[in-house]
Amino acid sequence: MSPFEAVNFFFHGAADWLGLDDQTRQVLAGTYREIRVQVPLRRDDGSVETLYGYRVQHNGARGPYKGGVRYHPSADLEEVRALASLMTWKTAIVDLPFGGAKGGVQVDAASLSLTELERLTRRYMSQVSYIVGPYRDIMAPDMNTNAQTMAWMMDAYGQREGHTLSIVTGKPVELGGSLGRDAATGRGAVIVLDQAVKDAGLAPEDLSVAIQGFGNVGSWTARLAKAEGYRVVAVSDVNGGVYDPRGLRVLDVLDHVRASGTVVGHPDTETLTNEEILELDVDVLVPAALGEVVTSANVDDVRARIVVEAANHPVTPVADANLADRGVTVLPDILVNAGGVTVSYFEWTQNIQQFSWDEDRVNAALREHLVTAYQRVRDFARTHETTLRQAAFTLAVERVATAAHLRGYV
Repeated sequence: MSPFEAVNFFFHGAADWLGLDDQTRQVLAGTYREIRVQVPLRRDDGSVETLYGYRVQHNGARGPYKGGVRYHPSADLEEVRALASLMTWKTAIVDLPFGGAKGGVQVDAASLSLTELERLTRRYMSQVSYIVGPYRDIMAPDMNTNAQTMAWMMDAYGQREGHTLSIVTGKPVELGGSLGRDAATGRGAVIVLDQAVKDAGLAPEDLSVAIQGFGNVGSWTARLAKAEGYRVVAVSDVNGGVYDPRGLRVLDVLDHVRASGTVVGHPDTETLTNEEILELDVDVLVPAALGEVVTSANVDDVRARIVVEAANHPVTPVADANLADRGVTVLPDILVNAGGVTVSYFEWTQNIQQFSWDEDRVNAALREHLVTAYQRVRDFARTHETTLRQAAFTLAVERVATAAHLRGYV
């Protein structure tokens, strides 16, 4: 099953529950627009390498398309298509006035110099600029892209269309970015986890947490979970992981990463592989890196009682059913990692209004959005005796289907 088929598996489950007709299913299961562009990159040595980039716009019934851009060898059309569809359901479940989109360039970002990265970014934006815009399709950071990448994209778009802050979100604060955006996805994951823990009658200080992935999302999740009292016992990055059953000093791990470039080798810890971290005997597992890491091949070895999907589609449909049968609570990606796009919405709003919010206001509004969304999902799941994922997808699909019918799309 491909990544896009996996997302649509959950979509069709929601469509069955809602009783959607075939025409509506066909519209919502497909993508509105997909483009593949050549991105010629001049290397620092003067050679030219032809890369390929993508932008997929999945559904815009609820508003302008919204979604990040990632630089990764696996960011092919199939992967970008799946991520675009997830954005449609993600923006719907937290009730943002956006549709879903995603972009990507198939490249090993770690192999690029800073000047090569800038040239790549500007060329990619120039190749897709005719289908994006502040009221058409708004980009944001994703894997291996960041605030600086967004600044280059904004500038490249502005050279053609004029100064336009709201063309991208996740920008540097000095260029119209929002306070709180950098931590937003990790903060959102912890907010949703806190709600689930409270509902289960548990206390953070009694729970151990393992986090696969220590980029922006994973590292902020670790920091904020630690601050809330959770015992973060393991984290990992592309090179491997570190484990201390007593609990890691997360800020010390961050210092080690700044000094060495990896979590591996942090003093007084046990080294783990990325596969082993998924199988630790912990209370909470947070996949916060790539998708499809919990599969039919390893799901029986997952021992956590709560899985927090900070990454996009980290659990395959077969593995998801296995976890549900075993009574494992899976907090679904379209809810857990919606903090980033929620604060992106706040940034977009601030840019349009030419007004800046302070960080306390941003964080309070983020909490309100996510707690409200979680409670709706939880109540639906309880009422209909289904999983949180089924509940989240059903509520999201219902909102998009209603908008599509009202606008005459179907």
